[in-house]
Amino acid sequence: MHFKTNPKKPSQTALRVIPVMGEENLSTMKEKLVQSPLSKLLFSGEKDSSYSLESEGRLVLLLGLGKEPEYKTVETAFRRILSKNQKLAESGLSLDFPATFTPEQTEAGLIGLILGTYSIGFYKKEKPKSFAKLKVEVHSALKNIDELVERAEKIAAAKMAAFELVDLPPNKITPEYLADWAKDLGKKNKVNVKVFDTKKAKSEGLEAFLAVGRGSAREPKFIILEYRHPKAKFHLGLVGKGVTFDTGGLNVKTQGMHEMKSDMGGAAAVLATTKLVADLGLPIHLTTIVPAVENAVDKDAYLPSEVIGSHAGLSIEVIDTDAEGRLILADGLSYLVKNYQPDQLINLATLTGSSIGTFGYQCAALFTNDGGLSHGLQQAGEGVGERSWPLPIWEEYAREMDSEIADIKNYHGKPFAGAITAAKFLQAFTHGHAAWAHLDIAGVSFMDGEFAKTKTGTAYGVGLLLKYMEGYIGKTEV
Repeated sequence: MHFKTNPKKPSQTALRVIPVMGEENLSTMKEKLVQSPLSKLLFSGEKDSSYSLESEGRLVLLLGLGKEPEYKTVETAFRRILSKNQKLAESGLSLDFPATFTPEQTEAGLIGLILGTYSIGFYKKEKPKSFAKLKVEVHSALKNIDELVERAEKIAAAKMAAFELVDLPPNKITPEYLADWAKDLGKKNKVNVKVFDTKKAKSEGLEAFLAVGRGSAREPKFIILEYRHPKAKFHLGLVGKGVTFDTGGLNVKTQGMHEMKSDMGGAAAVLATTKLVADLGLPIHLTTIVPAVENAVDKDAYLPSEVIGSHAGLSIEVIDTDAEGRLILADGLSYLVKNYQPDQLINLATLTGSSIGTFGYQCAALFTNDGGLSHGLQQAGEGVGERSWPLPIWEEYAREMDSEIADIKNYHGKPFAGAITAAKFLQAFTHGHAAWAHLDIAGVSFMDGEFAKTKTGTAYGVGLLLKYMEGYIGKTEV
């Protein structure tokens, strides 16, 4: 895809796209079209509406966004252009942004347009259409439109990287693949990458992480990425759950196993975010850890009732081998705090069905011990359509994780407060860090949607984390 901003000689054959924000914006649309005004019965600019017509010998696509559209609304509307109107765009595209469009709305539109090129048909004999040579004109009154286009390209590339990591099959996305992905990022960007194999992980005391990977023929990989800008004043630590496929272990899953390639949605989000931070050159110090394992079943698989160790020095009674994500996160959180001392610590994980039972597929469950961090993450998510909502982590819930034989157990085994007790388990391995947040993204990282016939990755977390980091950096620079 080749972008050109405000060309002196605009194309007369490219599909002209005019976004319209409700009836108040219809006057602007009328100024852009020579022909008689459209009847409101045909098009009124309502959210999720569109209308194609021919004007002055060229095709025009009107995108209805509704009054005061949110970021996600604009992104989705523009994503439909190439996802659902490919034939109309064969001669190129001309995006005609109204003067009322803000930089944020323009960014959302550009990102959405690029995301519309994504397809999950990776292994089909007939390959998905390529848009690599598509010419796109961007007409905008914004002074920084060139920078906005460049920024949107980088954000969209990160989101599509997260899409792929979740959508590709588990025989492709293995712990080794994630490690190689990280190493490749390190070669292309100023990111320092370390990968621990089984031997190294054992010497570092990552016992809970290794226990989960014991049943798989695929060696677990403990992945560490560090990006440090010379002007950084803020150190953020990210940990993403990287279970590349989850059978449930010996507590084998009885349903929904086909979707368990998505159990590394947290890893996909933090890896893609790290790529984006490096691509944008944000003035931040970022350390990212991805404990990558496959939770499989064989003679060496860890056992229910087994007592295992952990990096934090706490012994863990295994109640359920399908509560494996919190085990690898426990070692990831502990290692990050002890060895890197970040100012703030955030982990993302497709952790519990309980979070879906509480919020459905509308938002992530947010747990944190810091009010400012909680507000910041919620506000950032609202701004880009990646919502979260807080649940309590009162100490009363920690008692549910008490073990008779060990320091803590990995599952309370009761039909209530599953997401909360999982969060309390994780908190026990943060060494009392004063600014920690856990996002349970089980309901929002892999979903049914309009752009595929099956569930696909959403890249939840990438936009949220970027918005949060840039907001926090802005505060520290004041």
